[in-house]
Amino acid sequence: MEWNEIRQRARERLQGYCRVCPQCDGRACAGEVPGFGGVGTGSSFRANYEALAQWKLNLRTVHGARDADPALQLFGCKLATPILGAPIAGAQTNLGGVMSDAELTAALLEGCSLAGTMGMAGHVGEIALEEIKRQSGRGIMIFKPLEQEKIIAWGRKVAEGGAVAFGIDIDGAGLINMRLLGVHVEPKTPAQLKELVEDIPLPFILKGIMTPDEAELAVEAGAAAIVVSNHGGRVLDHTPGVAQVLPAIARRVKGKITILADGAVRTGVDVLKMLALGADAVLVGRPLIVAAVGGGAAGVKLHLERMTGELIQAMIMTGCKTLEDIGPRLLYREEI
Repeated sequence: MEWNEIRQRARERLQGYCRVCPQCDGRACAGEVPGFGGVGTGSSFRANYEALAQWKLNLRTVHGARDADPALQLFGCKLATPILGAPIAGAQTNLGGVMSDAELTAALLEGCSLAGTMGMAGHVGEIALEEIKRQSGRGIMIFKPLEQEKIIAWGRKVAEGGAVAFGIDIDGAGLINMRLLGVHVEPKTPAQLKELVEDIPLPFILKGIMTPDEAELAVEAGAAAIVVSNHGGRVLDHTPGVAQVLPAIARRVKGKITILADGAVRTGVDVLKMLALGADAVLVGRPLIVAAVGGGAAGVKLHLERMTGELIQAMIMTGCKTLEDIGPRLLYREEI
């Protein structure tokens, strides 16, 4: 199975929901929520793409990094690559029913496992729990910011099921899809976050952090990790791109908490940029949906391995033997 074949099949199946554009930059699908687009003008989606594009890499070839190893330890698991699957749900509303939530979740989590990494399951309840069990616990569940008692109950259930970690995408507090379904979502206070961390017996992840002060609040609450993310530009128009805010967040909390990041990560070179900007690992969303729709778990595996190969090449060409060698010195950005 070739990547171009997977994309073509996905394009045919997703007609009316995703154009599978040559450049997945949010321009053609602006305002298409539900769907694949960014909310409103689509500015926040485009900002993610443009912010990463502004950063360039310093080419270095006078060094001894002839091979590169992108492996890492995360939440007690050894991963072959710092590229994880982002939490995805809402197959019926966003994909037009070409796959069910069960089929999509299975393809994403299995494909991630086959590629030597790990996927995050979205807000799909028992479907996610069963698929994580099927992957021998190699998976993370990210829930929507519902009422406290519901999150705690699910967190404990997921812990009993053997998952690696649990969290909420707190930026989902304004998600249009959930409101259309009549699901109550809400922001959380620092005290509520601390309660979740204390009452759920798993490493707790807070997804949807875009400012240094809220990153510090996550640290103070005892969270194990944050995901620097604007929810793919799907919840608030006119936010900055993740690559714009990530350096300041990393300066504030690097070493105190695991930093994950998403936002228009399309290639292995994009992964390297995010790591150099301060992330410990990255999440990939929209491209893996295309891979799953076009090729199932095998398509997801192929795309992750493709990105990892690009990352390895970029590491060698910037003088990085391991992920620990990656840092701000790799980056160049022309002042405008």
